[in-house]
Amino acid sequence: MIIFKPFHIIPNKTKIQFLNFRFISIFFSTLLVLISISLGFLGFLNFGIDFKGGILLEARSISGTADIPRLREDLKKFDLGEINIQEFGNVSDVLIRFQKQEGEESLQAERLNQIKNFLNIEYEVRRTEYVGPVVGKELQRTSFWAIMIALLGILVYIWFRFEWQFAIAAILALFHDVVSTIGLYALTNFEFNLATVAAILTIAGYSINDTVVVFDRIRENLRKYKSANQINIMNLSLNETLSRTITTSITTLLALLAIYFFGGEVLSNFTLTMIWGVLIGTYSSIFIASPLIILFGFKQEKE
Repeated sequence: MIIFKPFHIIPNKTKIQFLNFRFISIFFSTLLVLISISLGFLGFLNFGIDFKGGILLEARSISGTADIPRLREDLKKFDLGEINIQEFGNVSDVLIRFQKQEGEESLQAERLNQIKNFLNIEYEVRRTEYVGPVVGKELQRTSFWAIMIALLGILVYIWFRFEWQFAIAAILALFHDVVSTIGLYALTNFEFNLATVAAILTIAGYSINDTVVVFDRIRENLRKYKSANQINIMNLSLNETLSRTITTSITTLLALLAIYFFGGEVLSNFTLTMIWGVLIGTYSSIFIASPLIILFGFKQEKE
């Protein structure tokens, strides 16, 4: 009889002194946040059609099935800039969005007619819409408030569940994750659109879930070892949850990498954002959230 021994990615009973690196990690993360904010304010974000405005076409394939990869390659020849094509409703319908073209309104109409004439060979153009810059500005505001309200809701939840030092530490770690993700988009010039906002909100949920698990173990050990050194208790808690944290991150990353490499161009930016979010969320749960509890002067109850 063959007996298989369990495989451990992280060895049992690790004794890594995470909090010995707390000043380095806080300095590095503060620098990362400041750079990300600076890039955002300096206008390095490449806003997509959702925020800048553009033209939307709904078309139906005459042959019955829309060949999206081929259509994307064909439309690139028109030098329209950013183009977004996706299936809409069924396999024969597609939504085509491209950014507002430079020049007068007459040039916009001319470019639109060129696209329609090309599409009419194999597609029936069923709808044409123009997304103006006013709508784009409104979407920017609503997206900003969506992120802020999500962070506020998380802050209130953590405040009720833990002491206020835990709540502030968690929200600052979460703020670090969100801002650094925006900084990644500013640095790489990837398109920042509504899908990005959805990815950021998903990252916030993933990150805070990981942080709450760590905080639960810290609180449990603080009550269990009341006479022990606080830093030693936090290091113990981080080591006890390390296997769970790393295993969860790796399994999530495996799924995301599969989507990134095989999910097509439409999902690539969203997936890349999620990959970054998993990595930065795991880092912040260990190296940012826990050290901040000490920084804010949390005092454990003594026997």
